[in-house]
Amino acid sequence: MPVYRSALLRFAEDGTALYDQDGLLATGPDAQGRQRVLAAGAWNTLAPHYADQPVTHLPGRILAPGFVDMHIHFPQTDVIGSPADGLLPWLENYTFPHETRFVAPEYSEQVAEFFIAELLRHGVTTALAFSTSHPASVDALFTEARRQQMRLITGKVLQDRHSPDGVRDDTEQSLIDTEALIQRWHGVDRLGYAITPRFAPTSTHEQLRGAGELAARYSDVWIQSHVAENLDEIRWARELFPASRSYLGVYDDFGLMRERAVYAHCIHFDDDDRALMRDTGAVAAVSPTSNLFLGSGFFDYASADRVGFRYGLASDVGGGTSFSPFHTMMAAYYVGREGQTKPGLSLSPQQLWWQHTAGAARALGLAGVVGNLQPGCEADFLVLNPEATPLLARKTRQAQSLDELLFALIVLGDDRVIEQTVISQAKYAPSA
Repeated sequence: MPVYRSALLRFAEDGTALYDQDGLLATGPDAQGRQRVLAAGAWNTLAPHYADQPVTHLPGRILAPGFVDMHIHFPQTDVIGSPADGLLPWLENYTFPHETRFVAPEYSEQVAEFFIAELLRHGVTTALAFSTSHPASVDALFTEARRQQMRLITGKVLQDRHSPDGVRDDTEQSLIDTEALIQRWHGVDRLGYAITPRFAPTSTHEQLRGAGELAARYSDVWIQSHVAENLDEIRWARELFPASRSYLGVYDDFGLMRERAVYAHCIHFDDDDRALMRDTGAVAAVSPTSNLFLGSGFFDYASADRVGFRYGLASDVGGGTSFSPFHTMMAAYYVGREGQTKPGLSLSPQQLWWQHTAGAARALGLAGVVGNLQPGCEADFLVLNPEATPLLARKTRQAQSLDELLFALIVLGDDRVIEQTVISQAKYAPSA
């Protein structure tokens, strides 16, 4: 039964951060052998219950929940940092040509190994990821995530039109492949399947209808796609689906709006769209570095909260510019502050951190499973060094409150802060 003594960060049900300067975290296996949090809280309160257990002391460190990335593209690992005039040219010139390479299992396996290692190096212990339209890419990513004992959700991309040779799939075969992959991988260890239309314009009505039928047949799998990211994309969707009320309405018309449905971006919404998200239980994966990089727009936090639909943070690599949750949280702060095109607000450091941990887990339907260090949660956690760089050390030593400490980490932190990533007692040390 591992017991740790260190500063400890976790979250209450309402998203408030709970912080013990001198904390205790105890973990142990459940009936299936999966490590879970047994106790978390103040050292003075809990230590008497673990007096007979060896203790790992981590002075000057912070134990924190592993980060949850709600939207990332595994095959775009090598597309990150590619220049483009906007979303659609970026897809045409970089993304689609690169994704054709994932038809080869050996190439998929090599990228999957690097991708999972990069997530762990940055402290991401749960991810909802796109693969490509090739089943080999899904098999490779699931295989590597399982080897690393990581909680990961992914799926074969569905795109049977308006896509170049090499990534465009066949309508009937794409649905057969999707069902076979669900049956092969969903629920195996810590893995989950996501039915994955790339976005409405690259799927025919027949493919979207089939995806909706699979979503009804397999109600516990996830759904993931993109929506309302870019104005040109929205115009295109409206031309292709004139009978739908809105771009988001296309997915609803085909049975793809429900709990465990995750839509990336959700920028250019009206209140009817926001209400549809709320009423169906679908959630948004807010992708601020990608939206800033591609000039797509700004997620409207105030309107999302007013109407009441759920969301969490995502890197969206490779449109997104970093695997680092610190960079994503900082970009979310910029996006929230923007007040020319929407109401501006200052997201608190606790709220930003919650969006990338317990809040993202809740949006994925995994509240109480990951993204937190409350008793019963799976024991995925990070050992953070708040003095990882000279400037960060200087700033965090002056912190007079939890908000000041967390915000210093958000603004000045990067992968150097992640001293260890721990999954089921397997320790991944980025410096190793």
